[in-house]
Amino acid sequence: MNSAWYLYLLSYYIRSRFFNIKRPLLAGLKITHLCNLKCRHCPFWKKEKVSLSFLQVKNSLRHLHNLGVRLVIIEGGEPFLWKDNGYDIRDVVSEANKLFFSVGVTTNGTFPLQADADIIWVSIDGLRKTHDLLRGKSFDRIMTNIKKSTHPKIYAHITINKVNQEDIAEMVRYLSSKVKGLTFQFHYPYTGENDGLMLTFQERKVILDELIKLKKDGFPLANSYACLKALKNNEWRCRPWMIASVEPDGRLIQGCYIKGRGQISCKKCGFSAHTEISLAYSGVLESMKAGKRIFLSSPR
Repeated sequence: MNSAWYLYLLSYYIRSRFFNIKRPLLAGLKITHLCNLKCRHCPFWKKEKVSLSFLQVKNSLRHLHNLGVRLVIIEGGEPFLWKDNGYDIRDVVSEANKLFFSVGVTTNGTFPLQADADIIWVSIDGLRKTHDLLRGKSFDRIMTNIKKSTHPKIYAHITINKVNQEDIAEMVRYLSSKVKGLTFQFHYPYTGENDGLMLTFQERKVILDELIKLKKDGFPLANSYACLKALKNNEWRCRPWMIASVEPDGRLIQGCYIKGRGQISCKKCGFSAHTEISLAYSGVLESMKAGKRIFLSSPR
């Protein structure tokens, strides 16, 4: 699969660079807004409780593939809650596996981590006290599910904010022996207003310098050095057309993750996936390598 992936990337770059054919490469398929948690920093559980039907799932996956997407992440709400006429998350993953080079699932980790995806991201936003404050009492259940899972590639994904900023270094040390790797992003205020959770750029810099040091010390931080450095001041050039999203009502959006979901402020962006993929497109080798390690290090 790696050779096919490299050939596709080459043709993708040539089409976009020299023929101005701007197509998405990475997409999130948000199959439901249903969730069993009410996290302080998440806007999606507050939305109308809609979900894609299995037919819509299949049609959306084919449409994403036809658009050019080759990396897809199945999201919620909580995707392990999704069901339709006897189908569940395993059927969604099975359909996605037929079309894409890599399939991921992002979950709150409160359900058994059983899905034939290439990678499972579990959202963990602090050590026990802090995580449970932000997400509701769930930390112990998540850690039990990670321990019981036989999936070879579970990543912890951490959204850094005012509440958990003091936990980050200790979290990295605690989780490093329990998961394959860790990815980070910064809290984004979807309403555009100060919600008391977004860090200042000076606070960001302190955290990012700490993460860079932990990465140098050998802890499995998957974000590249280039990405971590670029997030300090948000002076990287975004390539929004490389990202697409499908909403639980079936709408497809190409561009910024916030498009259609909140007020867009590029200066406040903390979405490291956008940073990493944009840097990779710009020719930053370590961002290319980070993408390969995350999505393709265990090819099917």
